[in-house]
Amino acid sequence: MNVLEESASEEKKEESQNSIKLVSEEVGNTAIASASDNEASEAEINALEFSGVTPGEIDQVNQELEFSETLQLLDVVRSVHDTYPALEILYLERQIANGKQLSAWGEFDTKLKGFSENQPSGYYQTYRQNAEVYQPIYHGGEFFGGYRIGRGDFEPWYLERQTNDGGEFKLGMRVPLLRNREIDNRRAELWRATYERQRVQPEIRSNLIYFVRDASVAYWTWVAAGQQVKVYEAALELSNKRNSKLKRRLETGDLDPPVFQDNVRSLRLREAKLIDRKRKLDQSAVKLSLYYRSPGGDPLLPVPALLPELQNLELIPSGELEVGLQKALASRPEIQVINAEIRKFSVDYAEARNDLLPNLDTQIQGKQDVGEPTSSKRDKSEFELEAGIYVEVPLQRRKARGKIQTSSAKIAQLNIKREFLKDKIIAEVQSAYAGVKAAEERIEKAVEARELAEYISEVERRKFDLGRSDLLAVFLREQYAIEAADGEIESRLEYQLALADYLAALADDLLSTF
Repeated sequence: MNVLEESASEEKKEESQNSIKLVSEEVGNTAIASASDNEASEAEINALEFSGVTPGEIDQVNQELEFSETLQLLDVVRSVHDTYPALEILYLERQIANGKQLSAWGEFDTKLKGFSENQPSGYYQTYRQNAEVYQPIYHGGEFFGGYRIGRGDFEPWYLERQTNDGGEFKLGMRVPLLRNREIDNRRAELWRATYERQRVQPEIRSNLIYFVRDASVAYWTWVAAGQQVKVYEAALELSNKRNSKLKRRLETGDLDPPVFQDNVRSLRLREAKLIDRKRKLDQSAVKLSLYYRSPGGDPLLPVPALLPELQNLELIPSGELEVGLQKALASRPEIQVINAEIRKFSVDYAEARNDLLPNLDTQIQGKQDVGEPTSSKRDKSEFELEAGIYVEVPLQRRKARGKIQTSSAKIAQLNIKREFLKDKIIAEVQSAYAGVKAAEERIEKAVEARELAEYISEVERRKFDLGRSDLLAVFLREQYAIEAADGEIESRLEYQLALADYLAALADDLLSTF
């Protein structure tokens, strides 16, 4: 190597030093061109306009780009939290659950009842007006009160409908002693609606976690595609420089035409490969735009100027697996969803057990007529106090027994499902953790392979410049370096994807809002 360096000219030394950047500066270490300090590039504006964003939103995004050189993962995740349509749909499920709970509370609304019955013609002419208020009690039963007035000539057998001139006031309470004491239809519907509301929240979070995971996959795929474009841009630039030198040698007769044509062939192959890589970059940008959106919710097509370096996040400490398992079991919202469903069916079970009991209700009410007596007996003027007990016993009670059997079986199903879910969560965490650790090791090997391929390709180029090698050997060595660079990018992408799976298994949405 020292002999080659001493024999090479200064120009060739500079060329070879630049060529080593084929991978090392283009794979995750290249300083990516940032957006303009004062305004977004024309390509950025065109991309934003293509995505359907309004001019005002374009200006807002441009102002944000002034302060951010690259698009970071947290920018995409924040966009998912704020404007991702599928998540907004789930947020509306929360409103639906809130509405159902409010509707269930409506069973405890105060009710006003009344009637007016009049018989203006006939032997008996009567006029009856009645208004009553009922207030259900949360713990069972109801309060009631009312006012009625009955005037006219009443049939002897309907004299209880008559009141004093001022009417009759009534106040009372009905309380269940057995059935409907601990639970009734009103409370059961309210509790089910409440548990449904509690179920919706962790279900939203469960979906959010996987939305963030999918957004992370789209983001890192876009970043990796951008880095691969830069690898082939560097390779193409290297071919163009060599082509210019070979062309001068061809013109001076120092080079055979087939050798020059072979280099042109390599140049065209790299151009075609670069076109394919740019296609993948454009497609990955479109996929990323599903998650990266403007404040108004319109997709934003990220431009290459926003590409960051593809580098590792913090490596996971080797002793974190047990901690991760504990965190996953405590945080995974799927378990909370099943717990809420168990509580809902527990309400069904309690309601069915309640239906087995006989109705045994007690009622007490007081009545008082006011005003001038309508009877010489004054039989309407005294305060009246009534108390009663009412019994109703279902004999077969098959409906209740059927509900008990159904609800108890569903609860048993959910308990088994919850235990199996815990096993799946443990397996997911262990599998994702193994993927992350394997990806770490692969990165080390890929970096070593890339560095060796770079070194060998550089040596081969210098040997070619000194006339000690042929163009075919140079092409092969450079191709090995390009493939090694691709391999390093793929290994780093694999690490980021494995890390996204691991974070999802831990129920980490990167921006906890729950």
